Order: sequence, then structure tokens, then C-alpha cells
Amino acid sequence: MTGADSAQDEDLPLAGLVVVDMSQFLSGPYCSLRLVDLGARVIKIERPGAGDLSRQLYLSDTEIGGDSTIFHAINRGKESLAVDLKNADDLAALRKLLKRADVLIQNFRPGVIERLGLDYASVRAINPGIVYASISGYGEDGPWVARPGQDLLAQARSGVMWLSGDDGQGPVP
Repeated sequence: MTGADSAQDEDLPLAGLVVVDMSQFLSGPYCSLRLVDLGARVIKIERPGAGDLSRQLYLSDTEIGGDSTIFHAINRGKESLAVDLKNADDLAALRKLLKRADVLIQNFRPGVIERLGLDYASVRAINPGIVYASISGYGEDGPWVARPGQDLLAQARSGVMWLSGDDGQGPVP
């Protein structure tokens, strides 16, 4: 980064903020991408070895460095940190990072974040000033709260898939 780029970054409204992004696929990574664009430092938490699931989410046959272009499109400008969420030492390191973070974004299936001990109350005990963003498919209560929320499921449930494709063809996402 040149001196001019660095000075420009310091002028952005979220310069100096640290965001820990524990989200995958589209909703959370797109949210944290907007924060990158506004100057925040975003640290994306990924699985050791495999990384974010969207690294293999292909909308075309084009790759960049072995990863899908959609991954790069929604994760540009972010740092990546491999954390095994089932490893006590890795979780301790993540908690240490959360202690000095300004924002946490997560979009795990309902119940997962609680099992990890990283729900809002637990993270707030580590860092009372953190902004905790939790993205879900169907909110916090209601008959569908425990169901996963993904774009393809929403398209299928709404019937919008029947609006695309060719006559005589089944639903097309």
C-alpha cells in the first residue's frame, strides 16, 4: 500500500475498527465487505485446511488461486485466520481476539454459536463494548427458527425458481 492509499484509508469512516467475521456464504461476508469498503479491518475466521465453504461455491468455471470467484468477490480486502472451533486452544485464541475487537458477525445455524460458547452473552462477558451481529434465516422465534436459512432454500420456498429456466424444465435457481 502506498502512502497515499494509507492516508485515504485513514479518512474512511470505519478506519481503526476491528471486525471479526465468523460468517459464511453470502449474507455475512457481504455485510463485512461493506465494512471493509468503509475502512474497517475485517478478520475472517475460516476452518483450518478447507476455509470458508464458499471457496468451493461455483457460479462459473473460473477460479482464482484454486478458489471460486464468488469467494473472492465477497471476501476481498479481508484478512483470514484459520481457527478450529472444536479445539480449546484455538477457541482461547479467538476469545483473546474478541476481547479487542469492535464487532463480531456470525451466521451459524441456530444453536451452533451457543454450543461453541460464543453467543452474545458469552462474548459480551469478554468484551462489553462489542457490537454483536447475528444473521439468521428466520429470526429468533417462530416455527421455522431452527431451520437453516440460505438463498436457494428461500428461492425454492417462495416459488421464484419457477420464474426462470425454459418451458418444460424443472425449477432453476
